[in-house]
Amino acid sequence: MIKKIQLPLQTLNLVVGFMVWVIISSLIAYMGEDIDIPKDKLAVLTAIPVILGSILRIPLGYLADVIGSRFVFLISFIALLFPVFYISDANTYTDLIIGGLFLGIGGAVFSVGVTSLPKYYPKEKMGFVNGIYGAGNIGTAITTFAAPLIANQIGWSSTIKLYLILLLVFIALNIFFGDRKEPRKKTPIVEQIKGVYKSGKMWNFSLFYFITFGSFVAFTVYLPNFLVSNFGLEKVDAGMRTAGFIVVATLFRPIGGWLGDKFQPLILLMIVFGTYTLSAILLAFSPSLLWYTIGCILIAVVAGIGNGVIFKLVPFYFNKQAGIVNGIVSMMGGLGGFFPPILLATIFSITGQYSIGFMLLSSVSLASLVIVVSMYYQDRLTLSQEVFNSTAQGILVTETNGTIKAVNPAFTRLTGYTKEEAIGQTPRILKTNRQNKEFYDQMWNSIKENGMWQGEIWNRRKNGEEYKEWLTISAVTDETGDPVRYVGTFSDITDEKKKKDD
Repeated sequence: MIKKIQLPLQTLNLVVGFMVWVIISSLIAYMGEDIDIPKDKLAVLTAIPVILGSILRIPLGYLADVIGSRFVFLISFIALLFPVFYISDANTYTDLIIGGLFLGIGGAVFSVGVTSLPKYYPKEKMGFVNGIYGAGNIGTAITTFAAPLIANQIGWSSTIKLYLILLLVFIALNIFFGDRKEPRKKTPIVEQIKGVYKSGKMWNFSLFYFITFGSFVAFTVYLPNFLVSNFGLEKVDAGMRTAGFIVVATLFRPIGGWLGDKFQPLILLMIVFGTYTLSAILLAFSPSLLWYTIGCILIAVVAGIGNGVIFKLVPFYFNKQAGIVNGIVSMMGGLGGFFPPILLATIFSITGQYSIGFMLLSSVSLASLVIVVSMYYQDRLTLSQEVFNSTAQGILVTETNGTIKAVNPAFTRLTGYTKEEAIGQTPRILKTNRQNKEFYDQMWNSIKENGMWQGEIWNRRKNGEEYKEWLTISAVTDETGDPVRYVGTFSDITDEKKKKDD
């Protein structure tokens, strides 16, 4: 029973964590009426919670493996009581900075669930499971939409105090319903980091999540104030539009995870980053609120899909180091939400427009698209190499002049010739005198006419022992139909032949 409720419980934990995480960005317009907040530091203030929310994802992901998600969620929610109370009584910009920094704990809990939940489900369901869990980021939409409405009635300070009650409720829920017997791994954190820090795939996933989740966070904290200042919208209207962006991105996250389970994830990421590239260009030159809205919705859709797909890939490639890799990748996503608002604000202060910032997003997305395409074809090559190396049949590849270009391990096992000894030679090293010239002439005539030949043939091992094999030779042709190499596959049938003769 306890195991079955971990997905809904941890998803709700994430909802609460993200609700707390964006308190300042959602209510900053109201706080500014009572607290002197320099306009040139608004972006810094809204981005501050993202710092700790990003950095803490590594240790929290690791701790989820070591002590279990129940304790990590408990510790996190207890720790969040301080900044929430502190901000509710804030009087200065410094108070908001201090409290906002520790609000980051709410965003850091993301790495707990993506590390814990794979322990309860098979790999083929990881995309959908992590997508459902990741949909917990709808907590940002709840706060963005609801907090301004409540603040209109009872004030921003009292609104924030309501979050203390919510945290206390979830502390109790985790005490009673958290899984005390969750499987745990105790590999030292240094050893885990050593095992993954050189992995190109991990850093590629980090870049991808930097863009997909980073853009989600960045738009969440940046849109409310931007829509008010740039398009003159009312604060509640801006909050509702931002909540709409969050809802779309959140709903498409489990869809992205589900698609990652059903289809090739890297192809999905190609679509994601291709759409990002075009959408960012649209935002850079959007002349009206309508076109700006269309661009934002497109980014919300691909951000959600991309977030779901990426956390389908992480546990697939990194099973033993899932905790630390989830932490690193999700940290980079959080940092992706920290830098863009500051960058956009800086660019705007210098140029008076946001176009350059969106063109930078387009450029980085295009670079990511190129990397994904490269990873896709590299994976295909790796798969082909694995098949080549693991098959039980001997394989040799020759140039059209007969020079051996490649052999597999089974070739060495069957013939006794190592790869180094075979490459550069010709198949004549295996030849016996049991087949005459007419036999080989008929073989090559068949290959020229039909593209292949197969049959029984006697060959010789390196130690001089002769054996009978079943051999298939196929011609590999170019687009004009001319052969460019030949592939031979064979297996030893000597014992089978003896049994038939007996």
